[in-house]
Amino acid sequence: MSNPSAVTAITAKRLMLALGAAGVIGGAVGAIAVNHNNAVANAAAPNVPAVAAAPAPAPAPAAAAGAPASTVALPDFTRIASQQGKSVVNIRVVGGTKAANRGGLPNLDPSHPFYEFFKQFQDPRYAEPGREAPVFGAGSGFIVSPDGVILTNAHVVQGADEVTVKLQDRREFRAKVLGSDPRTDVAVLKIDAKGLPVAPIGKSQSLLVGEWVLAIGSPFGLESTVTAGVVSATGRSISQNSVPFIQTDVAVNPGNSGGPLFNTRGEVVGINSQIYSMTGGYQGLSFSIPIDLAVRIKDQIVATGKVQHAKLGVSVQEVDQAFADSFKLESVEGALVFNVERGGPAERAGLKSGDVIRSANGRPIVASVDLPAMMTLSKPGDKVALDVWREGKLVRIDATLGNANDRPRRGQEPQLAEAVDNSARLGLTLRPLESVERRRSGIANGLVIEDASGAAMVAGIEPGDVLISVNGRPVNSVEQVRDMVSKASKSVALLIQRGGDKIFIPVRIG
Repeated sequence: MSNPSAVTAITAKRLMLALGAAGVIGGAVGAIAVNHNNAVANAAAPNVPAVAAAPAPAPAPAAAAGAPASTVALPDFTRIASQQGKSVVNIRVVGGTKAANRGGLPNLDPSHPFYEFFKQFQDPRYAEPGREAPVFGAGSGFIVSPDGVILTNAHVVQGADEVTVKLQDRREFRAKVLGSDPRTDVAVLKIDAKGLPVAPIGKSQSLLVGEWVLAIGSPFGLESTVTAGVVSATGRSISQNSVPFIQTDVAVNPGNSGGPLFNTRGEVVGINSQIYSMTGGYQGLSFSIPIDLAVRIKDQIVATGKVQHAKLGVSVQEVDQAFADSFKLESVEGALVFNVERGGPAERAGLKSGDVIRSANGRPIVASVDLPAMMTLSKPGDKVALDVWREGKLVRIDATLGNANDRPRRGQEPQLAEAVDNSARLGLTLRPLESVERRRSGIANGLVIEDASGAAMVAGIEPGDVLISVNGRPVNSVEQVRDMVSKASKSVALLIQRGGDKIFIPVRIG
């Protein structure tokens, strides 16, 4: 390797979810100097002499006389940094080759003010444009066992041919990747060493919003960098990711990925994983994998070398006010089921499209993302008790979770009733599916939407969509649609299949 502290500056012109690890690039790479100022609150000293030109201060009210000043002490992170920092490691990876870009320099114009700064770090062996060079990457990790077991992110070691771990005492070891799980972005490494300092493991479920936390890692290759902040949210699901992230305002940058997030007791409560950014650098939002989930993944990898995830076998979407009105929900909460995997755990338990899952094992499902996040914390074979809103009442459904690696069964040949009419209140022109369409689509019931106007068009329904159900009840005829719409007051929830996807669309009819 040409440079032991591989670093990358990442740029982006659009809003993106940027991985916190340094991106892999060819050749040696540069570094950025980052200044981090800690704000310290100082209690005001009593009886401060007044400035000569200022009038004497008014006497304090009698009720407040002698009352102690209210002060809030900021946490002292020096102990955590000095003691637990010994368990944090720097990770360097090498994998394959690619064309070099000015010896690993960020893609900067020569007129850029930082061009000369980065140029001093380039490797002359790969300075020639287009020359093949090793692909380097960097990240962080932390030791969880004195015999050399290390936790980090899966994306840090993805595609790596060689992984090197550097301890805080500057010793270096070649590491073996015991296993990784891209779904949760957790990886486990092993180095041949004994008596290593271990990071104490805490409980992420006990974290509170507003609690102080601290990150230690190697942003931009700057080893043992300490940054602090507070927990902004817990159980945060982003994009289509099912991990219930810990959201903080701790400064996390490329190279921090895989490093630990500590609470004020010096316990690891998360693994720094992602940032939300318009530039590729930290902009106030960072996300960490809960340590409770990471340890469960780690235990499976160490025991079997692979990871099994649980699945319920449903696809869900958000409940908004229109859906709440359609399904007569008292609050805008829950996960609306729009597809049930044929032969899966949910179908065996009796779940149906149009059900709204309100809680699982007593834990409220407020947003739809809460359900897949909860499944991520479960394992195949676990029992789950679901409170489901169906046809205006709450029902209890018990399900046994399956294995996410199991493939869903294909549907059987559907049979449809035929009808042709115009559902004027919705603005839909409907017709039955033809036999050829049924065979090709595998749809068990529904009506083809020939035309959409009025309220349906405004809601986003398009000709060619297939109407599967109204307010969670399957429809096979226009008469069924007309009857259900006539009983609705404000809106109806239409389950639409478009191509291979299904989605509920609320249509206002008031």
